[in-house]
Amino acid sequence: MHILTLIIGAGFAGLCMGAQLKRRGDDDFLIVDKASGAGGTWRHNTYPGAECDVPSALYSYSFAPNPTWDFKWAKQPQILNYLENFSNDEGLRAHCRFNAQVSGAVFDEAAKRWTVILSDGTLVICQFLISAVGQLHHPRFGDFKGQNDFKGAQFHSAQWDHKVDLTHKNVAVIGNAASAIQLIPELQPVVKSLTVYQRSANWIIPKGDRPYSKFEKWLAVKVPSIAKLYRGSIWAAGEFFLYPVIQGKGLRSKILAAVSKAHMRKVIKDPQMRKALTPHYPIGAKRVLLSDKIYPALASANVELVTTGLERFTVCAIIDAAGETRSHDIIIHATGFITNPFLKELNIKGAKGQTLKQHWGEGASAYLGLMTHGFPNLFMLYGPNTNTGHTSIIYKIEAQVQGVLKLMRQAQNGAIDVKESAEIEFDAEMQRRLSRMTWAEIDASWYQDKGRLTNNWPGPSREYSRRARSPKFSDFNLS
Repeated sequence: MHILTLIIGAGFAGLCMGAQLKRRGDDDFLIVDKASGAGGTWRHNTYPGAECDVPSALYSYSFAPNPTWDFKWAKQPQILNYLENFSNDEGLRAHCRFNAQVSGAVFDEAAKRWTVILSDGTLVICQFLISAVGQLHHPRFGDFKGQNDFKGAQFHSAQWDHKVDLTHKNVAVIGNAASAIQLIPELQPVVKSLTVYQRSANWIIPKGDRPYSKFEKWLAVKVPSIAKLYRGSIWAAGEFFLYPVIQGKGLRSKILAAVSKAHMRKVIKDPQMRKALTPHYPIGAKRVLLSDKIYPALASANVELVTTGLERFTVCAIIDAAGETRSHDIIIHATGFITNPFLKELNIKGAKGQTLKQHWGEGASAYLGLMTHGFPNLFMLYGPNTNTGHTSIIYKIEAQVQGVLKLMRQAQNGAIDVKESAEIEFDAEMQRRLSRMTWAEIDASWYQDKGRLTNNWPGPSREYSRRARSPKFSDFNLS
């Protein structure tokens, strides 16, 4: 099969790329995804309570707004429905091939083309290869002694087993971060007992979630300029209040920390539990979490918070580091995702025969998160150093797509590759600026790899959007 562009991934990034190609009259592209349909992480994560932690008005394409979101913070089924409807409305379904995983890709320097191998043996020859696989889709399991000895049901939150009935069961949840604080309040009223094993505390602020009224939905449909203004206000709140917190700006950090502590004190009356739930690192150094429900759930009579750490699993229980044994019927791993090494599932070999894994042996880096030297015509969406801690990644993805389109046009019928010197200079800038952010004040997080901050962007999102939309062509080689 010969095509111009192959896009890997049918989530927000891949569908955005496809839609913009099609809107420019380019139909010579294919989107492949290992799942059975479009949606990316919103197809995989179906655990109870799954929802976005970015307000729904901002967690959607600016060129395809949804005026009928049901809640201020969209739930997983409606986000998935939005993406499926978007793919239909944009005519992308005919360009999608599902249950198709990329096994490998090799760049032919003479032909200036990529040869991509799919899991069913299909060969795809393309000029442009675009990775849109995202950063949060490989479930991470903790490495616990005796984990395979446990005879009850156990699964990861991102691989939820809907056949397992949790009603009146003794359930353990390992983890207390983004996914855990959404599913714990949903489980608490259903189960007999719920034990939450916490490794470290998180900064949590209230969401203020609520359903949109019929009038608000009507207004968003009839007066789209108001919906656009509302979307802009959400973006501005993240850009001008939350971003300075991540920078470690004193006053705003103190205000947000005070809000978090007041939110906890309002619900958690036990001083020992308050102490256990209070982080010992600066607010913003890890992902700031949002929830209206987690503290009431943790304060419930049938919930126990364990902070002593896990020693081992047994046939029917978990023994903590203090030697106490707790029996469980079901264990749920809400332990996050493997984010590094980047693109670990893709076996990609560049122009000089080096694989992407070898190239990124000391941690991933890419010029503007879009390209890495030695891999011509390979573009990345949501690549290294593009993650955000204060706004919607969709805002950045739209900018990335515009930048990639410009680079593709520059390549014409040949190949474009970022200069090694430009990438080195960009990476040095990233690490220098990141060293001054709160993320650098802790020893380990999913933002880091081999002592480097490989995932996050150090500046305001408007800076990234400006630079990604207008890459400097002098930083690239054409052949």
